[in-house]
This record gives sequence, C-alpha cells and structure tokens, in this order.
Amino acid sequence: MKKLILFLFLLVGFIQLGFSQEVSVANEIKALSLAKWQWMADKDIAKLTPLFHAQAKFVHMSGTWNTPRELEIIQSGSIWYKKADVKDTAIEIVGNTALVWNRITLHAVVGGNEVSTEFTVTEVYQRESTAWQLLALTFSSVRDTHQLTK
Repeated sequence: MKKLILFLFLLVGFIQLGFSQEVSVANEIKALSLAKWQWMADKDIAKLTPLFHAQAKFVHMSGTWNTPRELEIIQSGSIWYKKADVKDTAIEIVGNTALVWNRITLHAVVGGNEVSTEFTVTEVYQRESTAWQLLALTFSSVRDTHQLTK
C-alpha cells in the first residue's frame, strides 16, 4: 500500500512538473512574440535578424516573401508596423515547435497610407539549440468578431 501511495505521489509530481514546464515555455513564447511586434515597430533589425530563421516565410495580404525581403521591408519602412494591439493569444507547444495565434489590430503605414486592419496572425517558432527562431508568420484578415479557439 505504501508503494502504491508513493507511486501515485511521484506520478502526480511528474505530471505537475511537465505541465509547469509547458506553461513556462508558453509564457516564454508569448513574451517573445510580443517583443517581436515591438521590434518590428521600432524597425530593430539587429534584434529581428537572429529571431527570423534564414528559411522563414512571411505571408502578407500583398504577397509571400523570405527573411531577407521581410527585413528589407521593415528596415526601409515600405511597411511600417507602427503598433500591434494584441487582443488574444493562443499557444500550443509540440516538441521543439511552438504555434502561436495572435488576434491583433495592426496599425501600419503601407505605401504612405495609414491603415488599421484586423488580423489573426499565425506564427511558427522552432527551438534551435538554446534560442527560438521564427519559421513562419502569416497574416489572415478577419472580422473584429473573430475569436481564437483555445
């Protein structure tokens, strides 16, 4: 009986530890995603360059491009991500991959015109040794009533 109680106690402890680690990783990814929006607004290429995987893809309303092009667009200001109001976030961790869905209102300057657009943004991150890198970022235009399923 004592062995069974000890086994159950250890089992519950390991389950809690695993859940706690997943919550910690989700919080780390959420903070990284929020920081990314600020770095994009600040046109901080020095912080974005190591975050964006060399083979990442970026899907926008006007096209799809790779990391060098996205960095060029941010640096030149041809799209200035002035502010992303993040309304809701859902995160799933699968091994070394993190999937992030952000409901945002993006305030931007595109082609000299100020715009505010509702998006659900899908971000895919992969842990590369000790750092997370962004593999994909996709903007999906949605109504302001769109909700994320968690």
